[in-house]
Amino acid sequence: MAEPMKRILGKDIFKKNTDSLTAGVISDTHGVLVPEALKYLMGVDLIIHAGDIDTPAVLNELNRIAPVVAVRGNMDKGNWASHLCETEAIEIGQCLLYVLHDINRLDLDPSVAGMHAVVHGHTHQPSDEQQNGVRFLNPGSATHPRRNAPPSLMMLYITGTDLRPELILLG
Repeated sequence: MAEPMKRILGKDIFKKNTDSLTAGVISDTHGVLVPEALKYLMGVDLIIHAGDIDTPAVLNELNRIAPVVAVRGNMDKGNWASHLCETEAIEIGQCLLYVLHDINRLDLDPSVAGMHAVVHGHTHQPSDEQQNGVRFLNPGSATHPRRNAPPSLMMLYITGTDLRPELILLG
């Protein structure tokens, strides 16, 4: 189970005293959680939602599975979303992740900040790119993919500073 949250870089951090963790990464659910996505997320240590949640019911359902770190996307409006930050930093053992919805709103240099990966959404298309030693990961959309991309999410296997993303195609 997760230990108490702490602050770093002005953002909430999920801190777990282990060097091995599995995170389920999902984005752009737009108020819908398909059963197949929930099946894949069962048993993860942490769920990261990279925005465009659209309804608190999505977060409530995900929180029944594992602790959730979620950021506010451009479609997350209203009182229910007011507690969501636009960015989050997550420290897992030796690994530091930065989460935001729209990569075009990146507000720091992740390599200078010591980030191992940047997790983002918004495009509804999965991607895994490396720039200046930092992994940029987008799980795509589990419910509303675009440009012929299939519905998807991502599993992120973290051991020490090693990140191994696995794209999961749904449907």
